[in-house]
Amino acid sequence: MKINSTNLLIQINETNHILAAVDYKDNNNFKVVYLDVNLQENSNERTIVKLNENYQSLKKNIYAIEKKLKTTFNEVSLILNIKNCKILNFSGFKKLNSSQLTKENVIYILNSLKSKVNEIEENKTIIQIFNSNYLLDNKKTANLPIGLFGNLYSQELSFLLMDKNDHKNLENIFDKCNLRIRK
Repeated sequence: MKINSTNLLIQINETNHILAAVDYKDNNNFKVVYLDVNLQENSNERTIVKLNENYQSLKKNIYAIEKKLKTTFNEVSLILNIKNCKILNFSGFKKLNSSQLTKENVIYILNSLKSKVNEIEENKTIIQIFNSNYLLDNKKTANLPIGLFGNLYSQELSFLLMDKNDHKNLENIFDKCNLRIRK
């Protein structure tokens, strides 16, 4: 998030969509400057489909926020609370043979795990990756141990996945609203 700026957050869940404009002063200090809750009709349709059908209403609400705050948003951060998301946990390893852990080693593990996830879940797309644990020679470290020497580095990652079509639909919806999905 940009410090000293207003950011647009939208939470999408099964019953409503919450639009919020938030001012960040620093990483741990923010203020909600605008909040709007839009209840959805009870329906058996998927949340993303409902959002797509009602994107004009969403666009109107975003415009109202921009007008009130006298700003224009270029991007949006989404908070998804929908049923069809999936989480996969994987561990990746790299033999170091008493050499130093480099950024390239970590990127290698990340890319190999992303490839494996894409191979296993070809109808899903990765929307978020979380670092779970860092282990250097079977000793857990609090932070990424780049620059340290060891024999074996392993990293545990959690991948948050959603249906590829739903992801494309979200991108399309927010593209129609002239917004890029930040995360």
